[in-house]
Amino acid sequence: MEISTYIFIFITVLIVISGIFVVKQQTSAVVERFGKFIATRKPGLHIKIPLIDKIAGRVSLRILQLDVIVETKTKDDVFVKLKVSVQYKILADKVYDAFYKLDFPQDQITSYVFDVVRAVVPKMRLDDVFEKKDEIANAVKSELNDAMINYGYDIIKALVTDIDPDGEVKTAMNRINAAEREKIAAQYEGDAARILIVEKAKAEAESKRLQGQGIADQRREIARGLEESVDVLNNVGINSQEASALIVVTQHYDTLQSIGEETNSNLILLPNSPQAGSDMLNNMVASFTASNQIGEAMKKENQKKIDKEGGKS
Repeated sequence: MEISTYIFIFITVLIVISGIFVVKQQTSAVVERFGKFIATRKPGLHIKIPLIDKIAGRVSLRILQLDVIVETKTKDDVFVKLKVSVQYKILADKVYDAFYKLDFPQDQITSYVFDVVRAVVPKMRLDDVFEKKDEIANAVKSELNDAMINYGYDIIKALVTDIDPDGEVKTAMNRINAAEREKIAAQYEGDAARILIVEKAKAEAESKRLQGQGIADQRREIARGLEESVDVLNNVGINSQEASALIVVTQHYDTLQSIGEETNSNLILLPNSPQAGSDMLNNMVASFTASNQIGEAMKKENQKKIDKEGGKS
């Protein structure tokens, strides 16, 4: 077999092989014949006429995403940058429109996003832009769907993924937020201080009440003790005046004893007049005398009781 025969067979095999092609999953191939659209091929193994048919291009049917950053101004004259993420895909039955009607579909989508955002955001205040970002996204999606469906594109979702105001505006917003939080903190601190004062006042009032009750109880017991002391002294033949004098002298010396127990304490008794001093001295002498008489009377009374008990025995 001659060499030319081998060459012919080799070229024939290459031509046959060139007529076989594979389309991957989620992809569509556009086939042309002499520059004219013939058909679209779905995923799988396909055959075309070698040297006559050619694959003009392959179109992905996957969901794609395009991020568009738009700078615009709000109603309250604040410049802000919005990042809009558009998720889209080519419809399987409209591959022809998507392939031939648009050279740069992403540029087309970007233009529509700019148009919608700059029409909607200037009608909102900055706070509303943050709160109503879903409304902006829905407006973008609606506008894009109406426009791109004719070109074979389906808009799956439009999302406002970032809102970035001017740097000075963000600083001012942070200061406002910090001031508001400080105001709330001050209110809580004031309420806490007020509650503390009220509770402290209640505690002091309760303490005073209990202290007064204790003093009243103490005085009541003292009065009861004095009454019992006078009754005891009256039973041994001492009249009420002498008993009172004795009790006064006893309390006087108890007071002096209590003062003497404290270190670095001084007591000065200054009568108002010589006569007052003389009267005080006379009263004290009389009190001592009454005390001695009471003691003697109590001794005699005790001695009588002892004698009576001895006589009975």
